[in-house]
Amino acid sequence: MCGIVGFVGDQQAAPVLLEGLRQMEYRGYDSAGVAVRSEAKGLQIRKSKGRLQTLADLTHGGADLEGTLGIGHTRWATHGEPNDINAHPHVSGDGKIALVHNGIIENYLELKEQLTRQGVAFTSETDTEVVAHLLRFHYQECGNMLEAVGRCLRRIEGSYAFGIICSDYPNALIAARKDSPLIIGFGEGENFIASDATAIIRHTRDVAYMNDGEIAVLTAQSVDVFDDELNPLEKAHSRIDWDAASAEKGGFPHFMFKEILEQPEAVHKTISPRIREGRVVLDDIQFTADYVQSLSRIYMVACGSAYHAGVVGKYTWEKLLRRPVEVALASEFRYSEPLVDEHTLVIAISQSGETLDTMAALREAKRLGGRTLAICNAVGSSIAREAGDVLYTWAGPEIAVATSKGYSTQLAALNLVGLYLADLLGTVEKQEYDRMLAELQTLPEKMRTYLVNFEDTKYFASRFFHHDSIFFIGRNLDYAMGLEGSLKLKEISYIHSEAYASGELKHGTISLIEPGTLVVALGTCGALFEKAMSNVVEVKARGATVLAVTTESYRQRMEKIADGVLAVPETHPLLQPSLSIVPLQLFAYYVALQRGCDIDKPRNLAKSVTVE
Repeated sequence: MCGIVGFVGDQQAAPVLLEGLRQMEYRGYDSAGVAVRSEAKGLQIRKSKGRLQTLADLTHGGADLEGTLGIGHTRWATHGEPNDINAHPHVSGDGKIALVHNGIIENYLELKEQLTRQGVAFTSETDTEVVAHLLRFHYQECGNMLEAVGRCLRRIEGSYAFGIICSDYPNALIAARKDSPLIIGFGEGENFIASDATAIIRHTRDVAYMNDGEIAVLTAQSVDVFDDELNPLEKAHSRIDWDAASAEKGGFPHFMFKEILEQPEAVHKTISPRIREGRVVLDDIQFTADYVQSLSRIYMVACGSAYHAGVVGKYTWEKLLRRPVEVALASEFRYSEPLVDEHTLVIAISQSGETLDTMAALREAKRLGGRTLAICNAVGSSIAREAGDVLYTWAGPEIAVATSKGYSTQLAALNLVGLYLADLLGTVEKQEYDRMLAELQTLPEKMRTYLVNFEDTKYFASRFFHHDSIFFIGRNLDYAMGLEGSLKLKEISYIHSEAYASGELKHGTISLIEPGTLVVALGTCGALFEKAMSNVVEVKARGATVLAVTTESYRQRMEKIADGVLAVPETHPLLQPSLSIVPLQLFAYYVALQRGCDIDKPRNLAKSVTVE
């Protein structure tokens, strides 16, 4: 979603802010802006619609803006169209207070009406401008900026991460957070705030994660944190364990391509430390056999690709655990009156650990008495901190908006936990447990085998990129893979794409198949291969062009009827999705490349969705 960065120190702030915003471009945005304070010029505001480069050109890389205190923002429009006026920062009517904001102020219309009656004139359509004027009101009322922020926060409803500066406070940066990520970075003679660690990793790895309701006051020499009643707090420091180079392209044309190729190493990092002496060992998760035996229901809640990982997990876990597993869209979970009690385990899956809908679902599960486990990548993220237990995927930074290694490591983590729970339950025979565990450890190498030679994927992308509507079909785990393959394609190529369970074709979908329609048919499940072949024949009879994904052992049979075949190495049937997703990711990438799309920053999308 939107990006925030703030700086206070002894060097010129604007170049630091622009650099930080550039590191967060991958999150998605449609305008950008900065506010910098100097003794001579007071608050200087520069903002513009479009790419960050427009703002950089406008300010000559920040050189035009004097001052060592400032805030910056990249906006993804929610209230008001993308334009220069609606872009952040927003400023109070007297020009003394500037702020940037991620999140949504739910009661902004009520507050706006109150302020309008008091004579306040608004220039933008945003909810954020309301907060700027409200801050001015309370600052005039009490004369203390920290107190004004506290009073303001007690009146607003919704989610927020704020960066605030005031011309009367030449050396102070104020930050506040609720339901939207914000971190503090500690430097030598300088301090930072950011919505994402990538914005400040070049300056510091020493950070603290702000919790809901906290307010921070940063100067060049100090950081003071307060609760929502302005009582002082002690914050624990954390260290970011990856370096800036990890968030660079490293010579690759796109982050997405780089991250697809990083999947073998990422999956290895997820599974290797957790397998010892032929067993799955989860040091930080304390499940007992009695507790697992007591479970009557398991939920997996997530959004987007993480939801699709959960669909795979449902098939795998029900096979291993013989327990009912329900996959729920996090955005629907808390409104569905879910059947959660002390005998329910709720798995929250999120790459960023900041997905607002997933966070809300997690909180609802806890409120209802369920046990919660987070599977996420971002150490110290909100979901990781609030869940009862957490399993980190350790995928490293993922910059492309469309996830690849984030998804693959979520599959690996779900396989680990599934085996672990099945072992506690005694629902998997030792021979099968050993076989699956052995195959799990071979996944990285089998991924590498495919990734060293994928010219056929590039060829089929060049052959089929002109299609405007594509269908993915499959059964069981292949259907689950189709969901993710279809999403990857539509995310970055803007092609209309839908995934269907093959058995549903005759219940309506087949009416959309006409001569020349491209169908991507997945047939990697050995037990269901004959049915997969029948479905290929079925759509071919209606004139469809078929690109099939199967395993090497079925390649020749599929080649007899499909127009093209992508074959992956074979593994344990429950692990096959970890391999079959790779050609689908590459196909989406090369189709988007052929169509000239902005692959790392697809239109209208954001990396971390922190608003409802």
